[in-house]
Amino acid sequence: MTGTASITGPRPTSTPDPLLAAVARGVRVIDLGRRLYIGMPQSPNHPAYWHTLPRRHGDRVRADGGSAANDMLVMGTHVGTHIDAFAHVSHNGRLHGGADAQEANRGGVYPDHGVHTIAPMVRRGVLLDVPAALGTEVCEPGYEITVADLEATEELQGTPVRDGDVVLIRSGWGRRFDAPERDAYIGHDSGVPGVGEAGARWLAARGVHAAGADSIAFERLAPGAGHASLPAHRVLLVEAGVYIIETLDLEEIADRRVHEFTFLLSPLPLFGATGSPVRPLAVVSTAGEDEGRG
Repeated sequence: MTGTASITGPRPTSTPDPLLAAVARGVRVIDLGRRLYIGMPQSPNHPAYWHTLPRRHGDRVRADGGSAANDMLVMGTHVGTHIDAFAHVSHNGRLHGGADAQEANRGGVYPDHGVHTIAPMVRRGVLLDVPAALGTEVCEPGYEITVADLEATEELQGTPVRDGDVVLIRSGWGRRFDAPERDAYIGHDSGVPGVGEAGARWLAARGVHAAGADSIAFERLAPGAGHASLPAHRVLLVEAGVYIIETLDLEEIADRRVHEFTFLLSPLPLFGATGSPVRPLAVVSTAGEDEGRG
């Protein structure tokens, strides 16, 4: 977790832009992305994160005494907090829209389905804090979050899911991300909670733009099965055209009981790639906070 920032700009008496006016009155930015570090838990299906300094301070020193350091990163695009593009998953040889998965790969990239085609998101975000609605701190390992769970959560919170929303589903599993035992978050043997096919169809029927979760694969993983079956990926990415965001940090936003917010996300423009690391943000107004403390 990288924390929260409060931003208060100059307060003009008037502005023609209502969004700028809201920012000027003050906003709180909650970081929903994970810190990237060597050895962090990740899916075994993707290249691990690695960071090194090919040049360090003092390796070269200019005549005026100045020096510089630089970095080199090696990582898969589905490591850490990231978004899945439509190129990521196929079913029966087809991508979203019925495109032939092999023909869609041209010159080692996916020009029509790659992550570069995902437009930056500024949308209504909804956090569905499922454990809070169920009266627990975390969903059990391998628990399938049902449609009834999702509907009970949105009703309890008073945050109905609407067309075009970005819906983030908290299972509480994210608390294990920085656990001493790296495998605790991966959950191969224990299983991992999340939605299944029915939950994915519920999200698709609501017309959501993207869906995310605090787990490594977004959806429920059965104990001992790992990534052997991912029906929610098929439903969302292939059938419905809904982007998936994985490995979110949803603990702070849940602790603050922020269930509705402005959601910001922009993938790296990696041409033809199947996914991208992202740093999603939840933005809420701080207007009235001082009055509320008075």
